[in-house]
Amino acid sequence: MKDKVRKGGGRNQAKADAVSQTGGKEALGIKQDEDTSFSVKIQGAGVESFELQVHGFWLVQDAVMTLLSRDEVCPRTNLSLALTGTTLDPLTELQSIKGLKPGAVMRLVEESYTSRSSDLHLARVLELLRAPGPQDALREGRSPSVLETLTQSPDSSLPNGKSLKRSLSNTKTETPIQDGAPPEYLLPGSSERPLMALLPHSSQPEAPSYIRDMSLSCWNPPPGHRKLQGDFLYISVVTLEGRRCDITSCPKGFFLNRSTEEVFDPRPAQTAPLCHCFTDLLCQISPAFKQTFTARKNRLQLPPAEVLPTPYHTLSWLGPPCASRTHKNTFSRLGLDDQSATQGPDWNEELQAARDLPLLSLEERLQRDRALLQVNSAFIRAASQAAGTVVDGNVEPVNGNPEDPAFLWGGLFMNQGTANAMYGGERGRRAAQRLELRGVQAYTNIEGLEGLHTLPTAVVDYRGVRLTAQGLAPGLQSAEPEKETTPASRGLLYGVNAGPQESPQRRRLLEHLAQAAKSLSIQKHTVVSPNNYLVPLFTSVDAQGLLGADGRFYILDVFRTFPPDVNFCPEVETDSQTATGEEGSKESCEEKEEKRSCVKEGFPESYQSDLGLPKSFPHSLCRLRPELVQLFIQHKYCQFTQRVREILEENGGFEECATAGDSRSTDAVRAACKEVGSVSNIIFEMRLNPDIFSPGLSFPPAESMSTKLQERLLREAAVLIITHQIPAFVEHCLQSNEAPMDGTSLKQILHQRGINLRYLGHVVKAINQSEHKERLRHILRLVIGEIFIRSARRVFNNFLQGVDVPSVSAAVSHFLCCLLVPHFTPTAVGEETKKKSRRRGRGAGASESMPWSTLTGAELWNWSARTLMKRTAYVTASGEDTDCVCSCLMYVSLFTRFIGGNIYF
Repeated sequence: MKDKVRKGGGRNQAKADAVSQTGGKEALGIKQDEDTSFSVKIQGAGVESFELQVHGFWLVQDAVMTLLSRDEVCPRTNLSLALTGTTLDPLTELQSIKGLKPGAVMRLVEESYTSRSSDLHLARVLELLRAPGPQDALREGRSPSVLETLTQSPDSSLPNGKSLKRSLSNTKTETPIQDGAPPEYLLPGSSERPLMALLPHSSQPEAPSYIRDMSLSCWNPPPGHRKLQGDFLYISVVTLEGRRCDITSCPKGFFLNRSTEEVFDPRPAQTAPLCHCFTDLLCQISPAFKQTFTARKNRLQLPPAEVLPTPYHTLSWLGPPCASRTHKNTFSRLGLDDQSATQGPDWNEELQAARDLPLLSLEERLQRDRALLQVNSAFIRAASQAAGTVVDGNVEPVNGNPEDPAFLWGGLFMNQGTANAMYGGERGRRAAQRLELRGVQAYTNIEGLEGLHTLPTAVVDYRGVRLTAQGLAPGLQSAEPEKETTPASRGLLYGVNAGPQESPQRRRLLEHLAQAAKSLSIQKHTVVSPNNYLVPLFTSVDAQGLLGADGRFYILDVFRTFPPDVNFCPEVETDSQTATGEEGSKESCEEKEEKRSCVKEGFPESYQSDLGLPKSFPHSLCRLRPELVQLFIQHKYCQFTQRVREILEENGGFEECATAGDSRSTDAVRAACKEVGSVSNIIFEMRLNPDIFSPGLSFPPAESMSTKLQERLLREAAVLIITHQIPAFVEHCLQSNEAPMDGTSLKQILHQRGINLRYLGHVVKAINQSEHKERLRHILRLVIGEIFIRSARRVFNNFLQGVDVPSVSAAVSHFLCCLLVPHFTPTAVGEETKKKSRRRGRGAGASESMPWSTLTGAELWNWSARTLMKRTAYVTASGEDTDCVCSCLMYVSLFTRFIGGNIYF
């Protein structure tokens, strides 16, 4: 599929879309919600007349955009529509134009170019000349399309006459493949998958060449006196005939000038006319271009579904050798694709403008979703480019902290975060970045929440370094840290460090936070600040609420939005975390023993001895997934309704208590609410405190009972994963037709059930203990492969951080050899250099092997296997060695899963 990203178009698109939603009126007796489509005839601008289907609620600019995408008009741009000699206003609805009726003739009018619109026209021409060929995606660093491979008929064949599916499948049988049946290497039980089957085959011919070269002229930019005469740009073109031409871009279009490589003469040449469209001028200059460009219309077009733009930019990891060698880009020297880092768009304003679009009608919701998709796509593309630029060392940090450098590039603020020892050092820092993104997504996805905003955020992994990219919060980045300023003057209205404040803005922000806490099932709680005053919170203790210069409220630092996972917090057995002041030091031994027993409330008997939980984890930021929070609330609600029914049955029966109108029903609800842990004693309302079991955090004595209740609920939520969700996943794999087929689908299904990937070892145990273990062999192989790949990726991140830039390619290749060949042993650098030197007739010079070059396949697999054994009891319980366990993994599947892009948005 074809990747296409519109950069920086979110704000203008959002405004245009907002204007386009001013419908709902009646004009010419036609309502917008009725079918107002009709045909008009399009003429002018050097194109053949044709019919166009339009809608009455369209704006004129919508009709123009539709025209520009038609083959009859392409690649012409900068056009407007006229009716009866009058140019139409782009923001006018078609149904409100007098004289516009079915069959009316509308003419295309060529408008004058500006410098920007001239560049856009050239970019459109280049996009057209880069016609989609079978290898174009590979050459441009995009993922190739597999549509033709999947939809071809069974009798489709390769050039050598062999069946494609037969040649790709790893089978020796001659039985014909049934129509619609997948190849054998995709079915469960296959021993290995061929690599060539992953490369899409295309029967489309290569795209033709239109010109030899096109670049900026050596006389560019135009001198001052030529700018005053309207010259925008000078372009140098080398035609297929070998003729070199200099072309001038001006407000009226494009013309051939008299300049050569030695002489600058910007006067128009007499051999070619002035053309509004660049391709029209090229047809006048080069007969070969005219022939190939005309034949382009008769070329077999790709299916529409194969050229649809993908939401996000994808990178190719597989391709034939020719795709990596034929990398010449004829149009790369025009500079139209380059985006200056100093001219980066205001990503926050782009995103907020798209989010603020109305949602009243279906058309408005579609327009809003389209604007959001465009902004997000451009933001993710910019974040990935910025990460590469920063990690490669091309951007200087804006702060003086070498441990936590921050960067500004392309309108993005990028940093790694601080490796806090309290959270687990480097592992905790990477987890905090991932959890920050998840928290931003949670607040963004709250339906009906208006007035509380989040910054555009993305997390990118590049060369072993994880960077967080965010849009700039308006007004917050301009505060000077060296000056003594109060939190309120910096816009900080909410948080532990905000201090006591009282203002209308703060009250409004607290209202928004209370609404968000209800949607996210977060309990309002109070903590003791470092200054020993009580701070009421609707969020986690780290979150901050700010008022931006644009008048919007923003929430930041939401990486601990969701409650902790008690199964991986061993300190919960001894921490009480309730600040008791003077009374805490006078506790008797009996009280301390009672407190230790209360800590374990919520765990089943022998929970730790049977399952080894809770246990330690490399970092202390293990949080429950939002899906599990909702599943836990549903689970507690079932317990609540069941308990109410039981109490009513004990007091005379459910029907009698419900119709008597006495207090027995109310008492039953109150008792059930207390037993299940509802935060309210009159209705069922379940909320969780995300700050429970947070190290170094204290709660006031008045909330001791609430804290104990929250500790119990969090233990029950953690137990739910082991006792309900994992067995339900195993049963789902047995009963459902939608069992996971690869690591990606396995991850999705586990997350849908609220199971974090750190529970993969327990999934292995559940499968081994199942009576249907043989039917779950393919699931077991997927789970073990996912554990292995996650371990290998962690090793790979550390591996890359010690590699210098010139050696990255060799280091990655070396690591992949170790990953795919368990017994791979690299040749000593000194011996290899000595052999090469002898062949050249020279002595062996001094050479030192790089640290990364000493890694062997056995070391990598042993490290990963030890992680696998640590995370699971599969190897120990089965008595199998590492080679036996890893023999069930298919190397191609491991490779495809390993090279999956690490970018989150």
